Amino acid sequence: MGTELLTIGAFAKASRLSPKALRLYDELGLLPPARVDPVTGYRRYAPEQVARARLVAWLRRLGMPLAHIRHVCSLDAGAAAGEIRAFWARAEADAAARRDLAAFLVDHLTRRDPAMSPTAPSLSMRYAAASDTGLVRESNQDTAYAGSNLLAVADGFGAGGAPASAAAVASLRRLETDGVPADGLLNVLADAVEEAQRAVYEAVGTGSAPQDAGTTLTAMLWTGSQLGLVHVGDSRVYLLRDGELFQITHDHTVVQSMVDEGRITPEEAASHPQRSLLVRALGRGADATAEMRLQDARPGDRYLLCSDGLSTVVPGDGIRRVLAAPGEPGQAVRELVALANGSGGPDNVSCVVADVLPGV
Repeated sequence: MGTELLTIGAFAKASRLSPKALRLYDELGLLPPARVDPVTGYRRYAPEQVARARLVAWLRRLGMPLAHIRHVCSLDAGAAAGEIRAFWARAEADAAARRDLAAFLVDHLTRRDPAMSPTAPSLSMRYAAASDTGLVRESNQDTAYAGSNLLAVADGFGAGGAPASAAAVASLRRLETDGVPADGLLNVLADAVEEAQRAVYEAVGTGSAPQDAGTTLTAMLWTGSQLGLVHVGDSRVYLLRDGELFQITHDHTVVQSMVDEGRITPEEAASHPQRSLLVRALGRGADATAEMRLQDARPGDRYLLCSDGLSTVVPGDGIRRVLAAPGEPGQAVRELVALANGSGGPDNVSCVVADVLPGV
């Protein structure tokens, strides 16, 4: 005697899926019944299908899209576990980005409320920028800029990398003259990324392979008491505060995604052959989704913006030692470039250092 099939009602109860969901999953080919009555169309399921159905139910509770669930269900247990781990890592990253945005908006609206907003202290900055070809590359595709309202580093790639990075930074330089309203900084940042993306499109559009050219962009806009951060790619921002060094940007690279998903360790990432492969950038066909953040400035803070020509060859301790040493920003950027070249200078290297000072 063969195994007795379950009615759709019994199967729904066993699998914790509704009959309506089971009918949908049948139509999508995700969970077809073992038998469909040719006359009545009534669905019956095999008991051994319960395990798959329960997995589908749990994955739906995680918020996984049906197409992704179909893929996971096609894998063996080990590979399926890896896919679920990767999906959840991405979900947590998305949640963290939304959390940051929510915190930004709460802070932004609080500061606009006269009853809740204390008078912001008046601060100033001193700054310096340097960019160097390095010891291996034939040309410099980086662009570094430091001014009274804007700090920026862009690292171009592809045949049009140099004009791409220059265009991205140039598109932001209008903020030096237009000013940066503190109460509209979020909109200013969003508009800045869109303008930079358009500028890069125009800059690389006439090249031999425009789809392969683009740039990272990491910039900070100064309002007099706060810094608004916009970040796409793998250039970085570091903050030296009270002698401690913090990386306040997240690399948008394939390898960093693998670290986030638990596939490799940070130590393995440092020597991974694909460590410079970007998942976000400004360019044709690229994902230009930017991180945006508001950073409260304090007197004594020192910020470093740098291309990966520094961060991939100089360890954090070396960067911290230079930034923590006495001296002007100009001296710090020169020493950082020298450190990168002293480590072989395999890439272009660009640095911007800015000190936050008490207002006059």
